[in-house]
Amino acid sequence: MSAGEIFWDVVPYVTLAIVVVGTWWRYRYDKFGWTTRSSQLYESRLLRIASPMFHFGILVVIIGHIIGLVIPESWTDAIGLSQHAYHVQAVTLGSIAGIATLVGIVLLIYRRRTRGPVFLATTANDKLMYIVLVAAIVAGLAATLLGSGVVGEEHNYRETVSPWFRSIWILQPRGDLMAQAPLYFHIHVLIGLALFALWPFTRLVHAFSAPIGYLFRPYVVYRSRDVAGKGQLVGSQPRRRGW
Repeated sequence: MSAGEIFWDVVPYVTLAIVVVGTWWRYRYDKFGWTTRSSQLYESRLLRIASPMFHFGILVVIIGHIIGLVIPESWTDAIGLSQHAYHVQAVTLGSIAGIATLVGIVLLIYRRRTRGPVFLATTANDKLMYIVLVAAIVAGLAATLLGSGVVGEEHNYRETVSPWFRSIWILQPRGDLMAQAPLYFHIHVLIGLALFALWPFTRLVHAFSAPIGYLFRPYVVYRSRDVAGKGQLVGSQPRRRGW
């Protein structure tokens, strides 16, 4: 067994251990820090554009990864979905979602760098997280274009990366399959593992407890006090937090 195979056999479990223990530690000793640390009060114009773009983009990206990594190639073949059709929709939707996510995160970073109070609310861990997150998105877009054959030679990751991913969860790691994947997939997966290792120690941890109804919460109605003690409607805003 080569060093590369051993590496891909071991590293995923190290990452999982960090995620589990780190999340437990964060919840046990930093419950009040388990939040996005909303900065909407400091600036909302850019946030209204960037936050939905990033969150919905990353949601589509996550769903696409789950489908591509969890569902075997034989299943899509069985329902009559050809490999060409699968890759066309994967590249199309993945590219759109990836670009939306990248634009959203760039706007969020720009907002944090150019708005003083927002920048002061950003921790060192969060700054590192932003760098790794952007790198993961860029590497993912590159892997999509290179692996699909749009640029360079096509590589079917469903024969290497996907079965390797599934093998981890059944405790029968197949590092040899991952070792056969091209370098750009190695880079993308390594950055992804690094992001997950950082996850419990940054604001991303709030994703583990975000309720489904979060995106559909009602508006909060604000009223002002007058001399007579009667409330006067002055406006409303969505009760949603942002980056």
